Amino acid sequence: MKQYKVEEKDGGKRIDAFISQIEELNISRTAVQRMIEEENVLVNDKKVKTSYKIQKDDIISVKKEEAKEVELKAQDIPIEVIYEDKDIIVVNKPKGLVVHPAAGNPDGTLVNAIMAICKDSLSGIGGEIRPGIVHRLDKDTSGILIVAKNDNAHVNISNQIKEHQVKKTYIALVRGNIKENEATINMPIGRSTKDRKKMAVSKKGKEAISHFRVLKRYGKYTLLEINIETGRTHQIRVHLSEIGFPVIGDYIYSNGKNEFNVVGQMLHSKEIEFKHPTSGEQMKLEAPLPQYFEEILKKLDESKI
Repeated sequence: MKQYKVEEKDGGKRIDAFISQIEELNISRTAVQRMIEEENVLVNDKKVKTSYKIQKDDIISVKKEEAKEVELKAQDIPIEVIYEDKDIIVVNKPKGLVVHPAAGNPDGTLVNAIMAICKDSLSGIGGEIRPGIVHRLDKDTSGILIVAKNDNAHVNISNQIKEHQVKKTYIALVRGNIKENEATINMPIGRSTKDRKKMAVSKKGKEAISHFRVLKRYGKYTLLEINIETGRTHQIRVHLSEIGFPVIGDYIYSNGKNEFNVVGQMLHSKEIEFKHPTSGEQMKLEAPLPQYFEEILKKLDESKI
């Protein structure tokens, strides 16, 4: 366990921000928050909350998590690789594929597929069941995803996401005809008080900002391009449902019924921009729309619904 004495210049900082800036620890802020919850971080030998603001002369004890040996099995699951080098692998996640194992999905996930491709070259920061996973997409959201192949890349990309330096662009087909050509939705999102499995717009929630631009109108439907400033759970789906234009096929934030017989939301992570974790080069990568999505847009073009 390592110990650090807080100097006067650092007084008033949040403890998770302070620890994530200690170079020798090389821990992302998200990982620090998890360590605090697990009581692997103490202040003056006492447990604290992640919101605790450190004071001059506080003694902070940090028990750094060791990368756990991954016990998951590699599985030969077809996955499109968009880019790969020694630090990262960027993939096009298909709709219906869960990102990492959880209750009800012990295998058959993106992690299992990535393990088959990368063998033992994955960051251990994500823990035993989430090796290399820096950010996620919902099961039925398709598209581009970055996976870290080592801990340094994991911390770097995590910090870029935290500092809003990663630009994510999504494509969605929604029910209804949106009149505005572009707009910003700024509504806080938190856990629903009615259904703990859902998220909802809530005054007590965390800040959530989504920007959208109309790409095409189809009478009863609108095709949108969406950029998000924040990365709240189900953010795009919650925001669009809240303003009355739910994503087609979304059975959680609308009834999911649609004339295309699509199951699961028509939401695709099309593009991502970020700095390479080692070279610092600005990267812009794109994942093409799934075939079913393209076919529905073609039908809409032809039928003029």
